[in-house]
Amino acid sequence: MKKKVIAVVIAVIALVLLASSLVVTAENQYSLVRQFGRISRVIDEPGLSLKIPFIQTTDTFPRQTLLYDLTPSEVITRDKKTMITDSYVLWRVSDPMRFAQSLNGSVTNAEGRINTAVYNALKNAISSMSQDEVITSRDGELSAMVMDEIDDNMEQYGVELMMFETKQLDLPEDNKAAVYERMISERDNIAATYTAEGNSEAQVIRNTTDKEVAISISEAKKQAEILIAEGEAEYMRILSEAYDTQEKTEFYSFVRSLDALRQSMQGGNKTVILSSDSPIAQIFAGYGE
Repeated sequence: MKKKVIAVVIAVIALVLLASSLVVTAENQYSLVRQFGRISRVIDEPGLSLKIPFIQTTDTFPRQTLLYDLTPSEVITRDKKTMITDSYVLWRVSDPMRFAQSLNGSVTNAEGRINTAVYNALKNAISSMSQDEVITSRDGELSAMVMDEIDDNMEQYGVELMMFETKQLDLPEDNKAAVYERMISERDNIAATYTAEGNSEAQVIRNTTDKEVAISISEAKKQAEILIAEGEAEYMRILSEAYDTQEKTEFYSFVRSLDALRQSMQGGNKTVILSSDSPIAQIFAGYGE
């Protein structure tokens, strides 16, 4: 019976020792092994590991990407305007040993460092910009400036900042309305300038077009007058050739007189009274002879 008790005691002690010597590291964790309070090693592979029972202790810290939401804070722009920023960062432990040595493997300590580094970088970035530039830099320019400054600062802690984003970048309530009115006024002035420039350009185009049209019309009239003159000259040349003898001239006069007589006898009145010296009367008088 005594031997059985001793065997059970030994088995229990063995189980306790075995349990105390096992370190279970999950997929999303790092295990920090301490010996007498000092960091001995960091286990960065998931699975089972061994440690010295009762001498070494273990802590864990996350290896997945973490979100840290910064407290909204006020910053001053280059033109001495106050703005309120509300931001967040995504971060992870990039060097487990350095993280353990510099921050004691504490997420809380890491977030404190991140808060200070991000706030200082954000403050420096915004202080180098005017309020209008800050408002118009929400397309990623401000985030890039902050990331460029804080990357090197956090590397010494074994921490990598993966992304910085501004959730809200706003004005204090007491001067928000005044700033908006000023911005609207500036946009109205810009719009008026564009409108004036457009009207001026349109007038230039209209003047140029009117000038080109006037030149085209003048040229067309000139060509028309030339063609008319050429036509009349050709007409006179043809007449001159057609009536270049006395007989042709007299025949032409006779035909023209008949045309004039025919025109005068239009309508219901068929009576024509001619004086004896009328060219038409003379033609008929000559014809009768």
